[in-house]
Amino acid sequence: MENQHPPLTGLTEEEVIASRKAHGANILTPPEKDPLWKQYLEKFNDPLIIILLIAGALSICISIYEYFATDKGGAVFFEPVGIFIAILLATGLAFIFELKANKEFSLLNQVNDDEAVRVIRSGNVTEVPRKDVVVGDIVLLAAGEEIPADAELLEAVSMNVDESSLTGEPMCRKSHDPAQFSKEATFPTNHVMRGTKVMEGHGKCRVLAVGDKTESGKVFVAAQIDDSVKTPLNEQLDGLGDLITKASYAFAALIIVGRLIMYFSGSAPFQWVGFISYLLQTLMIAVTLVVVAVPEGLPMAVTLSLAYSMRRMLKTNNLVRKMHACETMGATTVICTDKTGTLTQNRMSVRTAVFPSLGATPTLADNDASVLVKEAMACNSTAELDLADPNKPSAIGNPTEGALLLWLREQGIDYKAVQAAAQRTGEIPFSTLRKYMASTVRSANGQHVLHVKGAPEIVLAMCSDVENLDAINTQLREFQNQAMRTLGFAYKILGEDEKAIDDEGNLAASGLQFLGVTAIADPVRDDVPAAVTECTRAGIDIKIVTGDTPNTAKEIGRQINLWDNAKDGDANLITGPELAALSDEELEAMKQQIESLK
Repeated sequence: MENQHPPLTGLTEEEVIASRKAHGANILTPPEKDPLWKQYLEKFNDPLIIILLIAGALSICISIYEYFATDKGGAVFFEPVGIFIAILLATGLAFIFELKANKEFSLLNQVNDDEAVRVIRSGNVTEVPRKDVVVGDIVLLAAGEEIPADAELLEAVSMNVDESSLTGEPMCRKSHDPAQFSKEATFPTNHVMRGTKVMEGHGKCRVLAVGDKTESGKVFVAAQIDDSVKTPLNEQLDGLGDLITKASYAFAALIIVGRLIMYFSGSAPFQWVGFISYLLQTLMIAVTLVVVAVPEGLPMAVTLSLAYSMRRMLKTNNLVRKMHACETMGATTVICTDKTGTLTQNRMSVRTAVFPSLGATPTLADNDASVLVKEAMACNSTAELDLADPNKPSAIGNPTEGALLLWLREQGIDYKAVQAAAQRTGEIPFSTLRKYMASTVRSANGQHVLHVKGAPEIVLAMCSDVENLDAINTQLREFQNQAMRTLGFAYKILGEDEKAIDDEGNLAASGLQFLGVTAIADPVRDDVPAAVTECTRAGIDIKIVTGDTPNTAKEIGRQINLWDNAKDGDANLITGPELAALSDEELEAMKQQIESLK
């Protein structure tokens, strides 16, 4: 059990006002947007639109000349009118589609600022909207709640936090006890971050940062930065625009030079009036060539194509802010992907259960051996199942323990009924130091039973006379090499006066009986292997970037057809510190080595 703090009084109303004035409100400030007219004018920066504008202006000059020099009448203005209609349609459609996309992004970026948060103020527990939380507030945290701001833990009891929104890790152990601090953690063990979620346990924390100054706020701000990097389509259109401009100007210059040579090589005497008239006709021919060379329909075709792509992507829950970004996906050569929740379901499940007492194929029949297994999973647990949708049950609390309950449900067992039939009489909660959890249970068959589950090596050390120990250890190594999380189970039938847990909350019993092991994994999403295969066939390289161990990443890569044990080796696997230590030359050499293996 972790140390207790003296009573916390929190901030007074005056301190709350002063803190909000000093540090701001707990909201993410939306980026300042340009006025609509300026957003619309930005569409005229497209290279093809610029060429069309120049062509339109020249076309007006030609039309004015023809209007006064010929008897064609107002029909001569159809050409410039058509060009400017094409410009307005292309820019207007692009503006409307991107404006709608920006509205969708604004809705996604809004947080539920009015959600109630429990805080201690002036010595009393009260609820305030999330946006009113300030630096210095004492916030109460419970399982299932989203953390409202970056904070330092003052108290923590069996607390696990889902930090996947920031680090990709779905389960991070949190504690205020320095003895349990982890040097490998992305964020300090005694810190919790805005937007992450308490999966298990409870505690109290003091707010250190709110709004834009939180880690999630920094991510939000960074996401708004426009680095002005051009998409491949932008670059291609720029090149096309340059080509059209240079080619049309070159041909126009050749026409002018050629007609002037023809004029001066003729036998007619030179006259200024005739020469000026001839020169104007030559210039009009050259300008007409420039106008004709511009593809008026191309900007509209590009806009409609990208707009249609935006709509198709929106139907598959992919929101695109800028239309030209749609094309970048077609030009992708490398995809760097996270593992948890992207390649995998972010939902732990029992892959294999090995209980010798149940036989080679575990079936939970109505016998004493099955009762022990069911109670070991259902009663020695802190997790629950959300059965709001019976077809898609989900775990609440520790995902590993939740996986055990889901496995029971797959076997047709109601874990609630098991818990109701067996009364839990004592508990030792799990901790990273102990690496196990223990519970004493008055079993449904009347026996008093101690159940222990945890790291297999710890559980096995508590047991006596374990049969086939070498085979069990070999099986465990195979599971771990396949990136599975293993749990060992043991039990002991207690005498009526036997005490399994002492007064200090430590395990007093010894000589346990080994029950079995389970191998738990985060399964790969069903659609991922096919998607990976499709990408690799298209020439796209896929890299897994994860905070998990190299063996875990390798196993997930194998399951999604990205890793081949016969071809891939150590050159295809590198950790963050190893990559940071490489020089540019060494990195290039490694790249060439990998290319040679393909």
